[in-house]
Amino acid sequence: MKANHSTEERFLLLGFSDRPSLQPVLFALVLLCYLLTLTGNSALVLLAVRDPRLHTPMYYFLSHLALVDAGFTTSVVPPLLANLRGPALRLPRGGCMAQLCVSLALGSAECVLLAVMALDRAAAVCRPLRYAGIASPRLCRALAGASWLGGLTNSAAQTALLATRPLCKPRRLDHFICELPALLKLVCGGGGDSTESQMFAARVVILLVPSAVLLASYGAVARAICGMRSSGGRRKAVGTCGSHLTAVCLFYGSAIYTYLQPTDRYNQGRGKFVSLFYTVVTPALNPLIYTLRNKEVKRAARRLLGSLGRGQASQ
Repeated sequence: MKANHSTEERFLLLGFSDRPSLQPVLFALVLLCYLLTLTGNSALVLLAVRDPRLHTPMYYFLSHLALVDAGFTTSVVPPLLANLRGPALRLPRGGCMAQLCVSLALGSAECVLLAVMALDRAAAVCRPLRYAGIASPRLCRALAGASWLGGLTNSAAQTALLATRPLCKPRRLDHFICELPALLKLVCGGGGDSTESQMFAARVVILLVPSAVLLASYGAVARAICGMRSSGGRRKAVGTCGSHLTAVCLFYGSAIYTYLQPTDRYNQGRGKFVSLFYTVVTPALNPLIYTLRNKEVKRAARRLLGSLGRGQASQ
C-alpha cells in the first residue's frame, strides 16, 4: 500500500517523449539558449554594477530583469535537459509544487517589472526635465522590491490554492515542467469551481493590470513622440522604448496565451511549445534585444574589457 501511495504522489512529466526525433535538436537548442541566457544576463548585471555611467534607473531595472530571467530559466532548464536526454521525468508532489512556486514567482515578477520599466521610459520621454527628480533611487528600489514581492505573493497564493485541491486524474503531464494550467487539468471536476475562479482572477490581475500600465505608458510615449519637433529626439525616444516594447510583446504574448485560457480549453501539446518559448527562448533573447543597438552598453563592455586587459598586462 505504501508503495502504491508513493507512486500516486509522483508526477510523470512526459516532456517531448512523443517526438523522439525532435529531442536531440531540442536538447542542443535548449542548452545553447541556456548558456546564452546565463552569459548575457550575467554580463548585463556586471556592467550595470561596475560601470558608474550605467548607474541610472533604466539600467537598474534592466539588471533586475536580467536576474529574474536567469533565475526563471534556471528553474526550468536543468530538468528539461534531463528529460530530453533520458526517460520521462518523475517528480514527487513536493518537488512539483516547489518548481511551480519558483517559476511562477519569477514569471510573475517579470510581468510587474516590465510594467515598471515602461513607466520609467514614459517618465524619461514625457518629463525629461523632471526625470531625475521623479525616478529617485529610493523610488526605484521601492518599485523593484514591489515587483519581486508581487511575484512572490501571486506565486504563494496560487500554489497554496492548488495544493488544497484533490487530484483525480492520473499524474501524467504532457509537459516538461509543472506548469499551472497543465496541473489544473488534473484537478477533480476539471477545476471549474470557486477555487479555480479565484486562481483565474489572480492570473488576470498579475497579467492584465501590468498590461494596462504598459498600454497607458506607451500611449503617453507615443503622444510625446508625435509632439517632438526634432527628428533626432524622435529617433532617440523610439530607440529607447523600442527594445523594451519588443521584449514586452515576446513575453506577454506567450504568457497571456498560456495563463488566460479556460482550463477546459488548454491544450498541453501546444502549451508546452509556447511555454518553451517564453521560459527558454525569450530570456536568451532579452540581453540581445536590449544591447544590440545600445551604444552605452557597448561602450561599458569595451571599458570593462579594457580594464581587465590592463590588469592582466600589469601582472
